[in-house]
Amino acid sequence: MFVSHNFQREFHQRWSHLTHPHVRSLAWLLDAPDLLDQDASQWHGQIATLNQVTGSRDINTFLTALDQQPAPLLASLEINPFTRLGRYAEALMAFYLREEGLLVQHGLQVRADKNSTIGEFDFLLRLNDALVHWEFATKFYLLESSGAGHDADYFVGPNLADTLGAKMNKIFARQLHLSRHPAAQALLPEPVATAQALVKGWLFYKDGDSEQTLDGLNAAHCRGFWATSSDLFARADIDSMRFAVLHRLAWLAPARMSLDHVLSADALADMLQAHFIDETMPVMVALMEVRGNEALEVERGFIVPDDWRTRAGQRIGLSRQQS
Repeated sequence: MFVSHNFQREFHQRWSHLTHPHVRSLAWLLDAPDLLDQDASQWHGQIATLNQVTGSRDINTFLTALDQQPAPLLASLEINPFTRLGRYAEALMAFYLREEGLLVQHGLQVRADKNSTIGEFDFLLRLNDALVHWEFATKFYLLESSGAGHDADYFVGPNLADTLGAKMNKIFARQLHLSRHPAAQALLPEPVATAQALVKGWLFYKDGDSEQTLDGLNAAHCRGFWATSSDLFARADIDSMRFAVLHRLAWLAPARMSLDHVLSADALADMLQAHFIDETMPVMVALMEVRGNEALEVERGFIVPDDWRTRAGQRIGLSRQQS
């Protein structure tokens, strides 16, 4: 196996009774380890954790009831073919916070004028009788491991659009200061007492080797592998393995699906070959374990084009120039 620490098995054991995919995604958001260590000194106490808000109701009872009657959740998501993963995760979290009676505002935009946006409050919450600002992010990064591995810029987004370092700098240097802007203060019912970042996600390591990691990460973070097609299909056990290709809105929770959606190694190889003719975006693949008439994800990883590492190195260089 690529990955030594396996979050998927723990998730399936705890949430085996949940069948609706969006409820399972919400379960992952509420139950998965945070990406960042809230006690790490470099975050200066600005890391939020859901432990601050999940005490008022048993999550299992809440999610079980929602799985049986998901209509309110579905109505709040407003999913369409163009829905971005970040917005999907944000809508899931907003639904939960609203149900808990904690949400004051979601997605409150701050404008200098009608044509100029200064920023947006992801969540304004009422916690312990104080107004609290949460910036929320759900991120997926691959460690380009030719670097030292202890620099956040070596964790690169699969589409090379950003790095973990750039994202953290944006959150802590800009977004968490939004309430200080006069235009924001004019919109707020009272001063913001605390501004924090709630960051969920998965990090992916070359062939699953996550020995080298970054100071400030939660040691229990969700993790997977990344590999080229050649790396993957060089595995001696490849012919016995079964796979699923995960579309973007299925990236949060470990996959659970019918056997109709499971691919053999040969079928996956054909799909990847066709994909990389015209595309450079890596493909999220889950390794599946067949159990009766369904299959459960046991590992996950990004399959990248052969030149991905070269282009990732160029992206890292750009991030360093901009920082």
